[in-house]
Amino acid sequence: MPLLVRFLGPAASRPTAERGVPSLAVIREGHTLLFDCGEGTQRQMMRYGVSFSFEDLFFTHTHSDHILGITGLIRTMALQGRTERLRLWAPRGAGRVLRQCISLGGERTTFPVDITELDAGATLSRGEYRIDTFAVDHGPSTSLGYALVEEERKGRFNPDLARELGIPEGPLWGRIHRGEQITLDDGRVIDPGVLVGERRRGRRVVITGDTRPCANTIAAARDADLLVHEATFADDEVARAVETGHSTAREAAEVAKAAGARRLALTHISARYSQNARELEREAKLVFANTTVAKDGYEVELALTEEEVRFG
Repeated sequence: MPLLVRFLGPAASRPTAERGVPSLAVIREGHTLLFDCGEGTQRQMMRYGVSFSFEDLFFTHTHSDHILGITGLIRTMALQGRTERLRLWAPRGAGRVLRQCISLGGERTTFPVDITELDAGATLSRGEYRIDTFAVDHGPSTSLGYALVEEERKGRFNPDLARELGIPEGPLWGRIHRGEQITLDDGRVIDPGVLVGERRRGRRVVITGDTRPCANTIAAARDADLLVHEATFADDEVARAVETGHSTAREAAEVAKAAGARRLALTHISARYSQNARELEREAKLVFANTTVAKDGYEVELALTEEEVRFG
């Protein structure tokens, strides 16, 4: 049951020959979630095998490099005959700008498009996982980060021990695995802790969008399998990063380290580093070794883990 994170556009502000502007696809059990939709996203989706049949598109904020692709994407979907609903999720106040993008050109849209504005702290439940939102620090822009969080999984059931204890296979095994204490016909009471291991943690992917380093990201990325954090600049441009509400690669790495994240992908890379981002990677790895600077088409595959829950 893989969880795939595919980078469609890890550039900052404008496309370059090496990188498109912001867009990222998360694919879980065949279902796709798209995050941001910069200029040219539809072509990147075709190029890197992301299906147009997805239902949810999340925007971190409404700066033009994160939203300009929605007009062309919706036009292409309409030309393909789409009739299924598309749901857009964005920070509070973003609806007006998104509606303008959708209506640009005046062509007819063949399917309903719902826009939902979200406040920081909102949670969208999706059964076995949820999407949590958190406020990030991108200057005066109302901006959100998103965390895809899978529910914890039950511990493993020990069938061999169950047989040794003389517990008949069938409904009793299921009850024990669900955490129920049972009483056998001979009067023995079986506690589920005897046969069921500790809970196994679900996977967590955190996407910041544009932001300065902030406590909210550290909290959201605690024990994350993957933190996708912007790294617009290198250390020598830290003043510029502060001025524009962005982060350096080292600062992103410090966030990952503070959060106890397992892996860091740097994105929103300034055009000045597009051909050679080794400086960003070097500075980040001095703080957090498991760091990669994303390029177009870069993919992270996160397998299910047998690790027990570490926190909570």
